[in-house]
Amino acid sequence: MTELEEQQRQAVVAEARSWLGTPYHHMGRVKGAGVDCAMLPAEVYAACGLIPEQRIDYYPMDWNLHRGSERYLEHVLAHAQEVEEAKPGDLVLWRYGRCLAHGAIVIAWPRILHAVVRVGVVMDDALSPSLLRERQGGRQRERHIYSLWRTQP
Repeated sequence: MTELEEQQRQAVVAEARSWLGTPYHHMGRVKGAGVDCAMLPAEVYAACGLIPEQRIDYYPMDWNLHRGSERYLEHVLAHAQEVEEAKPGDLVLWRYGRCLAHGAIVIAWPRILHAVVRVGVVMDDALSPSLLRERQGGRQRERHIYSLWRTQP
């Protein structure tokens, strides 16, 4: 990891932490006022200068239950690539319903920071049963890790 990458990752973690306690608000993107799990990473990465400010069209709160198109993933793949190992500042996506539809920023694996419905922005454990297992059937929930930093071949 280069010194620049390390600084950028630390900046992402610091910016993400500054959102702690922000209430959950569907499609919100204002620190301290309201944010959801899609807008949080978009705002954090943009504030750190890693991506341009994102224009994200309206999406219903339950879009992932009724459609098979990977709307969230499409935005992520425009700036990041899938990686095997989670490092600070990376993004984790979980499958909820039909799509990868819940995102969190890695603080120090397995510590993550994410926006939770009816709770707000919190620190959490990516290995907690609520994230690992689907409610119905108890199956392992699909999870993928993405990085804005290019990995070496």
